[in-house]
Amino acid sequence: MKKLINEPEDFVRESLAGMAAAHTDLIKVNYEPTFVYRADAPVQGKVAIISGGGSGHEPMHVGFVGKGMLDAACPGEVFTSPTPDQMLAAAQQVDGGAGILYIVKNYSGDVMNFEMATELARSEGIRTLNIIIDDDVAVKDSLYTQGRRGVGTTVLAEKICGAAAEQGYDLQQVASLCRKVNLHGRSVGVALSSCTVPAKGTPTFALGDNEIELGIGIHGEPGIERVSMMSGDEITEVLVRSLIDDTVYNRTVREWNEAKAGWIDVELLNKPWQKGDRLLAYVNSMGGTPVSELYLVYRKLAEICEMEGLQIVRNLIGPYMTSLEMQGCSITLLRLDEEMLRLWDAPVKTASLRWGV
Repeated sequence: MKKLINEPEDFVRESLAGMAAAHTDLIKVNYEPTFVYRADAPVQGKVAIISGGGSGHEPMHVGFVGKGMLDAACPGEVFTSPTPDQMLAAAQQVDGGAGILYIVKNYSGDVMNFEMATELARSEGIRTLNIIIDDDVAVKDSLYTQGRRGVGTTVLAEKICGAAAEQGYDLQQVASLCRKVNLHGRSVGVALSSCTVPAKGTPTFALGDNEIELGIGIHGEPGIERVSMMSGDEITEVLVRSLIDDTVYNRTVREWNEAKAGWIDVELLNKPWQKGDRLLAYVNSMGGTPVSELYLVYRKLAEICEMEGLQIVRNLIGPYMTSLEMQGCSITLLRLDEEMLRLWDAPVKTASLRWGV
């Protein structure tokens, strides 16, 4: 596999340096420890939103730092969770006095390190809450998670909650909104090929020439089934049906409770969708799939939703949460209420997502 890199161990740092040089008006990069933050941070009196995860999923999360979205992002090495010291340093940099919301994808390493960061920040007097995203309907438990994985809804939560923070929501309000977005979102993906981590130099898994993996994770984790290649419409039908037909999902997550000054178990429940629900439809490239193929997928997605009485009122189509050069796509459907719709439409200005400014 040929890649535009120098030394594998320098890949993340050099990529971030190039990003900082390209977007001097939007972001700055700190390297010891590594995090990307808004050029105008801290914004006094505003809740700061921080997310992060392993590199290799760009533009998530570093491409979403800016007005109306994230205040900071903590990138780990490729497919490796960032460390608590990165998250703490980012919180110290962007805290404007109104507190920090950590948006955390449900991967065991991310969850553990963000919990540690929450405790460290609070020990320094920085109010911090964390909300977990667990929207992948394909896999309930795996080697990498307890419960469902956190994938595409993360991007949508960062946008919607970023707008809320920009509009003056307080910390508890932003956290409650983030929890609601998570409960309203469902995602599923498919891989047509593997990807190659620069430090490894070989594919992370093997697929035959006529095989695809349904329900794949964003790091190349196994999905629910390996099947023979199908047409674009057939693949889309399988993915969309798994989202629409998803049943009630109960689970317990840990969140910081300010009143008790400690972690508590929170029971969460996803409810089935109803005819007439309004949706945001997000069709994402895993990195190697061209936009033309994503529109083919969207065409069939829209047809199925209309047939099922579900109304797509907003969409996002493109490579926003990738897995290096993996061929494949994911679909996220988010049930919208008036508040989420208004906040989705609010202005945003980041390196990779911008409108209304």
